[in-house]
Amino acid sequence: MAIWKKKAKQFDEPYKVSKAITKGNAATKLSMIIMGFGNIAHKQVIKGLLFLAMEAAYIWFMVTSGITNLEHFITLGGNAQEEVWNEAKGIYEYTAGDMTLLFLLYGVATVFLTGLFIVTWRANMKSAYEAECRTKEGKHVNSFREDFKKLFDQKLHWTLLTPPITGILVFTILPLVFMICMAFTSYSKVGDHLTLFNWVGLKNFATVLGMGNTIGKTFWSVLGWTLVWAVFATFLNYILGMLLAIIINRRTTRIKGFWRFCFMLSAAVPQFVSLLLMRSMLRESGLINVMLQNAGIINSPLPFLSDPTWARVTVIIVNLWIGIPFTMMQVTGILQNIPNDLYEAAKVDGANSVTIFFKITLPYMLFVTTPYLITTFTGNINNFNVIFLLTKGEPVPVGYTAGKTDLLVTWLYKLTVDQQYFNVGAVVGILTFVILVIVSLVTYRNSGSYKNEEGFQ
Repeated sequence: MAIWKKKAKQFDEPYKVSKAITKGNAATKLSMIIMGFGNIAHKQVIKGLLFLAMEAAYIWFMVTSGITNLEHFITLGGNAQEEVWNEAKGIYEYTAGDMTLLFLLYGVATVFLTGLFIVTWRANMKSAYEAECRTKEGKHVNSFREDFKKLFDQKLHWTLLTPPITGILVFTILPLVFMICMAFTSYSKVGDHLTLFNWVGLKNFATVLGMGNTIGKTFWSVLGWTLVWAVFATFLNYILGMLLAIIINRRTTRIKGFWRFCFMLSAAVPQFVSLLLMRSMLRESGLINVMLQNAGIINSPLPFLSDPTWARVTVIIVNLWIGIPFTMMQVTGILQNIPNDLYEAAKVDGANSVTIFFKITLPYMLFVTTPYLITTFTGNINNFNVIFLLTKGEPVPVGYTAGKTDLLVTWLYKLTVDQQYFNVGAVVGILTFVILVIVSLVTYRNSGSYKNEEGFQ
């Protein structure tokens, strides 16, 4: 592997941008200012003209609006809409005012276009230097048609990957950067105005992470419950789903397919339908309380969704009902692949079922399914559906924006959609991402799946 990397490095070295700038001829160096000049000088006219057209388009964009966008991105404007009396018409007119949100969006887009232009400029320099080197060495310099054909042969991966990468940049990376920038502004509802805001640095992070204000206290309370929920929702589903799969897979269990079918019925029904049905059944006047009262088991309705402790336990149990069938199906195939020799050897040594489970089954399952566990844990931290459709984050609000069963993701929804605290919501989103990255990377790098990729011993 090291030799391959060394050879690849030597292959790419002649066409580095740094060498193009320091060792290139006049035409190549002039390409730093006039893109495509080096290609045109070495008879790659169409390729050079394309580089020149890209440069001209970028310069035109920057002159007409790009520079203004960057200026507004730095200052974020500040001119509010004003009411002005028009003497000639005898009416009040309103000035346009600044739309700071658009300033921020256009500024981020301009930075992205500038980054794309830099990438294009580097490609221009490499291409010019490659054409120069090949000409000096007496080698063939590709024509535009030959370069175009390579896009469907040697460079087919570039052709196929360009559309999805472009989509990721436009619809994922750009909105993420826009949201991250929003976390450093005062973009929040003040009165009835959301059009003007400015940069505030790390003030929002101090507000969210501090314990001296309502937002900070709410964040730590919601974070604590989110982690408790994620741990219970992940590992209870995993252990109980595994035990269920082991029971069904036993040699003495008959009609295994029927039992799997029964438990998968809850997964066949759309999740939001199941959750709304369970919410209706668990109300104080719902089916479960009515049946228990009619049977004489209870005298008053149980507060499944109205008491904080009851509500938290309820969402965990309902999530088990939804999640266990999926876990059962995930681990069934893995259980069937555990070598029977291990079990037979353990029984010969006198190991009982509990010892076999903890010494053979569980270690093997954890080795194989650690990435699945990490993914499930991440999904549970962001499990919007179960919490919002079952309890809407209620009851008993924490502070004035979150309820006792709210996770970070449902609290983020309330902050942005209901309260319009967009800057605080952006901070919560960033902190959630950071927490997930740390937990995922630390857990995975310390797991057997990462340390021993060759197999389970």
